[in-house]
Amino acid sequence: MAKTLFGGLVGGFALYMIGFLFWGTPLSLLAFNRIEEPQAAALQLALAQTLTPGGTGTYTIPSPGSANGSVLYGKGPIATIHYNMSGFPVVDTGALLQGLILALITGVLIALAMGAVGNRVIDFASRARIAILFALGTTLYTVLGQPIFNHFGWGYWVYLFVGQFLGLAVCGLIIARWFLPRTALG
Repeated sequence: MAKTLFGGLVGGFALYMIGFLFWGTPLSLLAFNRIEEPQAAALQLALAQTLTPGGTGTYTIPSPGSANGSVLYGKGPIATIHYNMSGFPVVDTGALLQGLILALITGVLIALAMGAVGNRVIDFASRARIAILFALGTTLYTVLGQPIFNHFGWGYWVYLFVGQFLGLAVCGLIIARWFLPRTALG
């Protein structure tokens, strides 16, 4: 059990590093559409003037919570805005530390799940299939469901899917290969 939990920490660290590669480097710019600086400044000013009273949060614009809002929502354009009213550094060390802790916890949870079947599924190919299918099933619905259900553009979400899938799959594969019992207990 201790070996499996340690494997969860190793796998979680690998998950974190893959996440860092996708989101903590200039590679992350592939995920985002861009507008020119004058338009960005005007939009930032409009956000500050209109969303600041509501505070940090996620907003649907226009809100379909009323009859008029539903009509406006149906006509478009619409936006889902993840808004932070105070901003933060591009490279936020606090978020990096919290992200590492989250990745380590995620790795341990994956290790516990893999460990639950580790004595019954003893060959690496079967364990790898479980790890990959788990990662694929989780990310397919939770990530790619967003552009389907919310009619978002696909670019950001495909990028997010690839990064999340690779991170979770590598985490599971590390645990499956090096940190589970090699034979069934009898």
